[in-house]
Amino acid sequence: MNDPNAKKFHKLVIVEDDVYMQNLLSHYLEEDYEVTVFDNGLDAFAFLQEGHIPDIIIADLNIPKLSGLDLIIQIKSSGFFNSIPIMVLSGEESTEKRIKCLEAGADDYVVKPFNPRELEARIKVLLRRIGKLQS
Repeated sequence: MNDPNAKKFHKLVIVEDDVYMQNLLSHYLEEDYEVTVFDNGLDAFAFLQEGHIPDIIIADLNIPKLSGLDLIIQIKSSGFFNSIPIMVLSGEESTEKRIKCLEAGADDYVVKPFNPRELEARIKVLLRRIGKLQS
C-alpha cells in the first residue's frame, strides 16, 4: 500500500458512463493516480478546455453526448490536447472498431472485461512513452 498522504503525480481522466465500471476503475487506480471521472464525452472535453491537462485519458466508446470516437477526434485535432495519450477501454471487440480508433489517434485499445493489472501495465507503458515515468 502506498502512503495515503503522498502526492499523486500522474493525472488520469476516465470517461465511462457505467457506474459500476467508474467505481471499479476509480477504486483500482486512485491509489496511485489522481483520477477524475466523467460519464460523458462532452463534460470530459469541457474539463480539458478549462485548462486541466491529464497525463492519460481512458475512454469508453459508447458514452453519451460525445462518443468515445468523437472525443478522440476532437482531442487529436486540437493543437492544445493532441499530445495527451488516449486509451480506449471498450466492450467492442471488432477489429474494424479498433482500427478506426487507432487511426483516429487512440494510443491503445483494451477490451472489457480486462485484467486490472494489465490495464495498469498499459498505463505505465504510455507514461514511459511520453517521458513521464522512468523505466
